[in-house]
Amino acid sequence: MRMQSMQFKARAHGALADARLQSVLKRFGSGFVDKRAAAREAYGIEAFEALRDASAAIRDRGLANLDAWLLCFEEQATRSGSTVLWAKDADEIRRHVLEICARHGVKKAIKSKSMVSEEAGLNEALEAAGVTPVETDLGEYIIQLAKEPPSHIIAPAIHKDKEQVSDLFAEHHHRPRLTDTEALTREAREMLRGHFQSADLGISGGNFLVAETGSVAIVTNEGNGRMVTTLPKVHIAITGIEKVIPTLEDLSTLNRVLPRSATGQEIENYFTIVTGPRREGDLDGPEHMYVILVDAGRTRLVGSDMQQMLRCIRCGACMNHCPVFQTVGGHAYGWVYPGPMGSVLTPVYNGIENALDLPQAATLCGACEVACPVKIPLPELLRKLRERQMQAGLRPWRERAGFRLWAFAAKRPRLYALATRLGVRALRLMGGAKGRISRLPLGAGWTLGRDMPSPEGRTFRELYAARRGK
Repeated sequence: MRMQSMQFKARAHGALADARLQSVLKRFGSGFVDKRAAAREAYGIEAFEALRDASAAIRDRGLANLDAWLLCFEEQATRSGSTVLWAKDADEIRRHVLEICARHGVKKAIKSKSMVSEEAGLNEALEAAGVTPVETDLGEYIIQLAKEPPSHIIAPAIHKDKEQVSDLFAEHHHRPRLTDTEALTREAREMLRGHFQSADLGISGGNFLVAETGSVAIVTNEGNGRMVTTLPKVHIAITGIEKVIPTLEDLSTLNRVLPRSATGQEIENYFTIVTGPRREGDLDGPEHMYVILVDAGRTRLVGSDMQQMLRCIRCGACMNHCPVFQTVGGHAYGWVYPGPMGSVLTPVYNGIENALDLPQAATLCGACEVACPVKIPLPELLRKLRERQMQAGLRPWRERAGFRLWAFAAKRPRLYALATRLGVRALRLMGGAKGRISRLPLGAGWTLGRDMPSPEGRTFRELYAARRGK
């Protein structure tokens, strides 16, 4: 997937001006948020918070001895008949997959959702090598027809409305145009059925890697993951090295918090644990199984002040709760991972100089941290990235000069008090009789789409002193 994170501001402005997208995002609104809240309450609020604590501890335990758990996973997976391969970057992911395709004479690959394959631009590489990739998750299938990247990690086509899907299906399926949601879903199933039956290769991601058994755990709601991992003669699971966890008991804990945080479900529709290829006596399963363990920037986080980001279990809760994501959608972020998680992952994976605006693409309201099932302190990580940008001189000179001016005044209380008194009085005058500022000097972004309430003309200190005097 081509990285366009440097164009976040322009892409965000485009999203805000897209009336159709804004209508879709408005309908998306707080749907997942409300469902998560209901699931949390049904589980028991105190019990759910204890579950979050336990989940964070499991992820930290795996990361504390990441190398040992990965070697344990490799040993157990190999013992079960899988072939474990290591990929340091996207190029090696593509090379491994294409070599496997050549070895087994693969002509068609069916895919379950895999964000790491998006990182690697795998579909394009398969097509260039003469292998037809077919996305089988409904959302991924829709955006593949549209030749677009996903805009959400669990709901890839959240930016499309039903009319757009109807048009896509009519164009690509050469059938009469349908508008009923159930009929469109059935049509997709009918079109995908032949691909399931004729594919040589199945490609999946992996939600978790279980070290003690060498298993790959896959969570889906549509059942396509089961088809991808059992019908073709070859199965490749591609996943990041940070996904390893020590035990099946840990997997049980994490699988209670994942669906509740992602979609508000008590349990996902399909929970698959794959341990090696088909054995003698098995009724289904691939003849060959490969697991590709991917670094691609992840080891740079180990032992750093960003390590907590590796806890991420890709549930999407942070973006569901993020007011910025809800306003501009996922494509504005310009790479695989949108929302708060993407605003951290994209700069640390690809270089902060290649994603200058993403650490700024958050209000730091804290909703993402509150929702995160493994308690990643996303606002804190975003602030650290902002500090690095300032220290490296990567922010615009006007912004750096403004912060220096503010710091100069803030270190001098009398000067700061005078400046704030003058400032609030000036803003009060600008608000006029209506008490609203329609255009804010040096802060046009704040008033581009809304008016800013003007202060009453006194600072907090003045108001507090007056209240104490009473």
